[in-house]
Amino acid sequence: MLPNWSNMTLHLEDSLTRALGHYLDNWSRNSSKAEQALDNTLAEENFRNVIWYLIVMIGMFAFIVVAILVSTVKSKRREHSNDPYHKYIEEDWTEWLNESEGTHFRVLG
Repeated sequence: MLPNWSNMTLHLEDSLTRALGHYLDNWSRNSSKAEQALDNTLAEENFRNVIWYLIVMIGMFAFIVVAILVSTVKSKRREHSNDPYHKYIEEDWTEWLNESEGTHFRVLG
C-alpha cells in the first residue's frame, strides 16, 4: 500500500517531529549521564574542600585560643614577679592606704 501523499505538509511535520524528538531524547540521555558523572565528581571534590576548610578554620581558632591562654598565664606570672614597680605598689601604696584610712576614721569619728 502506498501512503496517502495528498497532505504532504502533515507527513513532513510528523516525520520531522519524530526525528527531532528522537534526536533530543538521545541528546538528553547522553547529557544526563555526563551531568550525573560531573555532579558526582563535583560533590566529592566539594566534600573534600569542605573538610579542608573545616580543618583550617578549627586550627586557626585553636591557635588563637591557645595564644590567648598563654598570654593570660604569662601576664599573671608577671604580676607576682619581683619587679620594682610591683614592690612599690605592694609596699608604699598599702602603707599610704593604711595611714589614710586611719585619718579618715579620725575625721569621721
